Amino acid sequence: MDVAPQEPILEIKKKIQHFLNVPINSQTLTVFDWELIDGLDLSDYPLISDATIIHLSTKSTQTPPPKTKITVKFSARKIEIDVDKTTDTLRSLKEKIHIVDGTSIKRMALFFNGSEMEDDFRSLGEYGIEEGSEIMVFMKMAMSRATDHPPMRRVGLVVQTSMSLMNESRIPMEMNDTSRVDELRQLLVERGTVPADEYIFIHKQRIMREDCSLRWHGVENADFTYVFKGNVSRGF
Repeated sequence: MDVAPQEPILEIKKKIQHFLNVPINSQTLTVFDWELIDGLDLSDYPLISDATIIHLSTKSTQTPPPKTKITVKFSARKIEIDVDKTTDTLRSLKEKIHIVDGTSIKRMALFFNGSEMEDDFRSLGEYGIEEGSEIMVFMKMAMSRATDHPPMRRVGLVVQTSMSLMNESRIPMEMNDTSRVDELRQLLVERGTVPADEYIFIHKQRIMREDCSLRWHGVENADFTYVFKGNVSRGF
């Protein structure tokens, strides 16, 4: 079978389905005992070259394992995914998110209970994930070839609202690090997350200036920003 060096693994599985009538979700492709992952390209596996043999195995029919439904939250949307917390790993969860939502596996950073999930081969159960757990997805910045004057970057932050506003909740958001705090406030109002009013934003126990950017305040990926009703002059 002829394939391009940059061809996605998923496209290769589609060709196999066309030629051999094997469903994509039943295929497992391996090279030198390495499984080829749907969200990656052929070029991500440097050992593959012309005339390389790729092994195909199919999943046997068996009683499906019990599923656990979790919520995956992005900055402006969320999806629900069924997982097996005993056998699914962080890597397989990323694959499922890619298949359902199309999000790039290479750019995903997943957070649970405020901490990044980094061990691809650790089971979801080992992370403490249960029925109804919420996973937050932040997008890593794509690599840039520019060496000087780098472009603004996207940061994923968690906005924690208080009971004095509407309902206490955590809202994952993505913004440019050059965005000002007043732009963050306006975005929350436009989305209906908070009513139109005056607010104080706090990052790392410091009151944020509305006319200054997230970068100026040192906001990084997965940082928490707390919102309280009021202003600096009259307190909250």
